[in-house]
Amino acid sequence: MPTDGPTARELMTPKPMTLSTDAAVSRALGMMREKGIHEIPVLRNNRLVGLITIESLARRTNLPLTTKVEHLLILPPLITPQTTFSELAQQFLATGLRAAPVVGKKGELLGVVSRTDLVRQIPDMPELASHRVEEVASPPGLLVKETESCGMLLHQIRLLEEHPLPVIDRKGHLVGAIGVADLSRVLWRPTVGGKKDAERPGNALDVEVATIMHSPALTVPRGTTTGAAARLMTREKVSSVFVVEDGRPTGVVSQGDLLGLAISTSVEAGPNVDDVYVQIHGLRASGDPTILTEVDLLVAKALRHIARNTRPVLLSLHITPHATHRAGDATVQARLDTDDGVFHATETGWNFFASIQQTLDDLVAQTRKSKDERRSLRKRSGRAGSKDDEEPAADGELEAKIRAATGAE
Repeated sequence: MPTDGPTARELMTPKPMTLSTDAAVSRALGMMREKGIHEIPVLRNNRLVGLITIESLARRTNLPLTTKVEHLLILPPLITPQTTFSELAQQFLATGLRAAPVVGKKGELLGVVSRTDLVRQIPDMPELASHRVEEVASPPGLLVKETESCGMLLHQIRLLEEHPLPVIDRKGHLVGAIGVADLSRVLWRPTVGGKKDAERPGNALDVEVATIMHSPALTVPRGTTTGAAARLMTREKVSSVFVVEDGRPTGVVSQGDLLGLAISTSVEAGPNVDDVYVQIHGLRASGDPTILTEVDLLVAKALRHIARNTRPVLLSLHITPHATHRAGDATVQARLDTDDGVFHATETGWNFFASIQQTLDDLVAQTRKSKDERRSLRKRSGRAGSKDDEEPAADGELEAKIRAATGAE
């Protein structure tokens, strides 16, 4: 496949920073802030036992800083030195991690490979670098006003984990961006100072977003190539850039979006679906497994209908809740990469699941219309009755693969 590219062995950083299982959370935070990293491998007796991530810390703000990191570990994906570029892209999107350890045959830590390592290669990969940013850009997500309090962001932590959110002024112009790393500066600020420290009444999270955002946000105009965007991210050491028109954010291109492009171009065309990759942004940190299960069922059903019209390759759903309750209103934006092109749909409704269902129904309708148009064109060209006009036969194995591919992040 064209994007198999370099392997983890060629991309990884050897001898990475690590922590022992009895290290304190304060130690982990200090290393993350100093080096600008989000994940640190944790070892016990020089063996990898897990990762400590800034996202897992951000969701547990009530923990004392003396808590040992072994209580907050997550299991990383299995990455070996032979893991390919496209396989790495799939692993990062499936787990939401920014970096992951590379292990040897005996489970020993050999190095760390990151999304940044993959994005750095994209300008040298023509099949990935020649696209336009508007083709791969995600919705900008929640627009954060510079005067809002940082406490509000705790309710949107799952959106912050995907990419920094745009910060706008009262005229809607982009003035900065804020991510999990920025929020961490107030989440663990000392609450007790020395004798000479001035008193700080109120909650630290009451401060305005403008006081901790990073500014200016990195931007690109429409028409910029993905290769140029990847090069800019690498040079400026950032994980995303905003697409702007007239000073207003219209989209965001994150490292995850570029890796999604790598996946969509790495699947070779064929008569059957070999794999369908599904990204669901905005639900990965949801604490209600029922929501994830119900969304999985909706997606699986829609993909089965879509597969009758075209071969789906990559489905990205971006869910922006407008309320915190289970069935609250939400905006759902979708992008579907197929053998016959890219389809988009968006829906805002008062019901969370109804918005998702309507968006998926719209994609099904678009692919059906596209199929009918292709069939009509072939008939007008005198090729009616060709094998391409036949309805695809039911494929139980295909359906099973689609079901297996629709695990929400």
